[in-house]
Amino acid sequence: MGYRHLSTATIFIFIFIFFFFFTFPATYHSLPFIVLHGISDKCSNRGVTKFTNLLTDWSASQGYCVEIGDGSWDSWTMPLMEQVEIACEKVVKLSGNVKKMSGLSDGYNIVGLSQGNVIARGLIEFCGGPPVKNFISLAGPHAGTASIPFCKTTVMCIILDSLIKAGIYSDYLQEHLAPSGYLKIPTDIPDYLKGCKFLPVLNNEIDRNSTYKERFSSLENLVLVMFEQDSILIPKETSWFGYYPDGSFDSVLLANETKLYTEDLIGLKALDEAGKVKYVSVPGNHLQIAQSDLKKYVLPYLTDEAMERLPNKRHSFYDWFSTLDLNRVADDEPLLLHTVY
Repeated sequence: MGYRHLSTATIFIFIFIFFFFFTFPATYHSLPFIVLHGISDKCSNRGVTKFTNLLTDWSASQGYCVEIGDGSWDSWTMPLMEQVEIACEKVVKLSGNVKKMSGLSDGYNIVGLSQGNVIARGLIEFCGGPPVKNFISLAGPHAGTASIPFCKTTVMCIILDSLIKAGIYSDYLQEHLAPSGYLKIPTDIPDYLKGCKFLPVLNNEIDRNSTYKERFSSLENLVLVMFEQDSILIPKETSWFGYYPDGSFDSVLLANETKLYTEDLIGLKALDEAGKVKYVSVPGNHLQIAQSDLKKYVLPYLTDEAMERLPNKRHSFYDWFSTLDLNRVADDEPLLLHTVY
């Protein structure tokens, strides 16, 4: 009889534990964050899903990847301003969805990957939604790029690149090729300012909009991560707002030497002088980053106490790709967040 009562009690305890951990939603103590992926990618892809889950696991912050259209195709073909509008609408909806992103209305953080960073800045500057507190940018083409991404140095790529550059600022390409919105040819600045529909607006290069500057300079932290062997962004220093001088490919200006900084077009100088900009350089090609660098440079801006509450590696971290298991990867081994070059 006693054994039967003991078994019943034990079963009851197990049932209680099951319902407690699996029925009730997780409690998050930090501001939520969103992830904005890069070109040719989508939120449902294994790499982005695991990246979002990894940061959520480590930080105990609620993370959510915001998808725009169908992801991969629309990341290439949808005009960037339209992508920003969709992202803005989704964030506003999420802020009212307690089940998905409770607390977002009080502010949130953004982690941007490659092209996703210019969408992120569009959210910050153009969108009147919840305030963005910390913006962590991994390999963002903030000052533009002088080459179409993901095309290497084969003869066909060189020909394609030349053809695209010849008409990159045409209305047709601006409306049908998303990267054209941040392609900035240093030797063709007049046409860039006249024909490029996105980056000159984002960087406040034409009509100086004080609201855009005010919103961007209201960030609590801006973390700019540049990859030392980045062969996708031309030049790689664009991740830090550095770029070629107008009229020349001969050298690369540091961020604080550019007109965007010296005239403080978007508030970058104000943020920097307030000590709110972190210029981070990590080894690796485009979006290849080690776990140790994620913990050191990204995690602290998702939660103030993240480094004190880092869990040990366990199976819930998952694998990045079918051939890569985080449980077997050393902290200093680079992780590939994007495989489409």
